[in-house]
Amino acid sequence: MELLNIINNNARIIPTDLSIHTQYLLPYLDDLKRASEDSTFSTPEASIRLPFDEEIRDEVRRLATKLQNPKLKHIVVLGIGGSNLGTQAIYEATHGRHTEFRPLRLFFGDTVSPRLLTYLTKILIEGTESPEEFVINLISKSGTTTETIANFEVLYERLAKKFSAEAIASRIVATTDEGSKLRHTADENGFHHLSIPKNVGGRFSVFSAVGLLPLELVGIDTKQLLDGARDMAELCLKTAENPALTSAALTYTHSKNGININNSFFFNPELESCGKWYRQLMGESIGKEKDIDGKVVRTGITPMVSIGSTDLHSMAQLYFGGPRNIFHTLIYGPNKGFDAQLPSELKLQNLVDGINGKDVKSIMNAIIGGVKAAFVKNAMPYTEINFPEINEYYLGQYLQLKMIEMMFLAKLMNLNAFDQPNVEDYKDETRRLLSI
Repeated sequence: MELLNIINNNARIIPTDLSIHTQYLLPYLDDLKRASEDSTFSTPEASIRLPFDEEIRDEVRRLATKLQNPKLKHIVVLGIGGSNLGTQAIYEATHGRHTEFRPLRLFFGDTVSPRLLTYLTKILIEGTESPEEFVINLISKSGTTTETIANFEVLYERLAKKFSAEAIASRIVATTDEGSKLRHTADENGFHHLSIPKNVGGRFSVFSAVGLLPLELVGIDTKQLLDGARDMAELCLKTAENPALTSAALTYTHSKNGININNSFFFNPELESCGKWYRQLMGESIGKEKDIDGKVVRTGITPMVSIGSTDLHSMAQLYFGGPRNIFHTLIYGPNKGFDAQLPSELKLQNLVDGINGKDVKSIMNAIIGGVKAAFVKNAMPYTEINFPEINEYYLGQYLQLKMIEMMFLAKLMNLNAFDQPNVEDYKDETRRLLSI
């Protein structure tokens, strides 16, 4: 099958400038190759191994088979950040953002919100007659995430009152680190459990049980997803001339030149959550107080997400008239099987020229072309990622591309891509306030 079409012609970086970074990263490329072959997941880069690991895939499918039945209609993921963003990105990209009329739906309890919890409780209590109609997937790598545990307790209490604790235990799955307190609690209560490899951090975990179980349950083709991820990994680990390394070098070079905002500009609205996933990936991986040597550097590149053409009517003035500190990536692809066409005779005549008889895809292509021409006219750097089709295979490629890119980028910046020590500041203070 095809690979993502990645175009860097307008990145506005001299190729010789990139070769320096390419040479610097060659030893690290060898480290990543070894990580992809390490079935023990022993390195910080362990997530690269996930698409190649048949054992994890088989374990997830066995559990999914146990949980699936003709009555199943609600899957609720209780997780936050890396525990749900990748799953949500793939679900919305394949199913669209509006899923109200689908017989089998995936919900995300990703923040402590009374309104959200009331909504989820109403769906599960009033909309079900037996436990076979739902699955609750509680996801926390540490097993102690405040927001996730709080949301679970609210839903569990109501469901246990309606169906009994014994009846719902087999409809609950805890996905967590092997030795976490949550794992032990799941065993004590008779919940199912799945493990996250110790060295796979949340924002790199989408191809582990974290993403695979809920996606498998809702009918997404996880084989194609992992095939795409594996094909992209093989491409990016084969040679120094690969898209992840090039993207990292471009982003790094621009950041050194003061272009320190990275805009993922999606022209398919169903891909918006892919941008939110990437926002966490970049924010946590390279937004650091200290570098690998312990030196205080307070560095990072600010990620942002734009949706075309919506944000052309809210942000274009800033993009074209404001400071030249943004590196844009235009991301788009066709929605095969979906089409809409304007009539040849318009009801609202003489208002917009050139749209009669056009299909909506042609109009969007013209908008994308207009944006690219405006970027060129204003000497603004951008790259493109063109999906041959929005499906599981190419989504797997995209997510894997970006995770490997982030590893390269952190290496160039002399940062640890896999920790997030400053996140604990708010978590510690939250626990302190709750204990008062």
